[in-house]
Amino acid sequence: MRTPDILACSVRGCHQSLTRRPDAYACDRGHSFDIARSGYVNLLQPQDRRSRTPGDAPAALDARARLLAAGIGATILAGFVERAAALWDATAEAVVLDLGCGTGEVLERVTAAAGAAGIGIDISVDAIERAARRAPALTWVVANADRRLPITDAGAALALSLNARRNPSECARVLAPGGRLLVAVPAPDDLIELRALVQGQGGTRQRADAVVEEHSPLFDLSARARVDERHTLDGPALRDLLAGTYRGARRSQQDHEGFDALVVTLATDVLMFTRR
Repeated sequence: MRTPDILACSVRGCHQSLTRRPDAYACDRGHSFDIARSGYVNLLQPQDRRSRTPGDAPAALDARARLLAAGIGATILAGFVERAAALWDATAEAVVLDLGCGTGEVLERVTAAAGAAGIGIDISVDAIERAARRAPALTWVVANADRRLPITDAGAALALSLNARRNPSECARVLAPGGRLLVAVPAPDDLIELRALVQGQGGTRQRADAVVEEHSPLFDLSARARVDERHTLDGPALRDLLAGTYRGARRSQQDHEGFDALVVTLATDVLMFTRR
């Protein structure tokens, strides 16, 4: 499905709608952004980056891909996609927006299930490159989802954030009134066994309540759910979990070489919001 022209110019002070041309996106003020050979567009401005190569590195992306190929995280992904698709009741011209989309698995599945157009945003060029090759029919954008989103006002019907970026004020701006926002954050016991092994303690942290509070000025919480899975993982899989989630990064690689089999809990709190 063709994505409506809801991308906005990211040049400071512009924010005009971008029109897609054969090889670039351009606004009426003459700002132009080339479309990469693989199909994505880079709208990241210099002031919106914190490093020369921001976002997830290829090693982290590779680790997550290996885990998902082995079925680790598949239940959480499927549960999130199912809930997202169930929220879709928009018109044919509306768009699903995925913030911190990574390599595109979530947006690809949600748009396929809903028969919707989709835009994925991530700050990692490596991640967006893979997403664009995975699902070329969707729109993939390099941008910083912590800043102003390169989306026109009220341009999206559904926004997604699976253990990724959250930007309540910008989500409220780009969603039409009554639009839906689906947010997933690690549950208190997510990876608790691995954290206990690597960090010496497996304490819990309640993130969901804080997320509800930060969205409360602009969104109503319409539903809340938990999705979890447990796996017995060997050393390579445990190291991939560390590489993909940054847990235990302060320990050296040698410290992790002796990992044996460990039962690990993956748990996510899923929050469904409605734009007021």
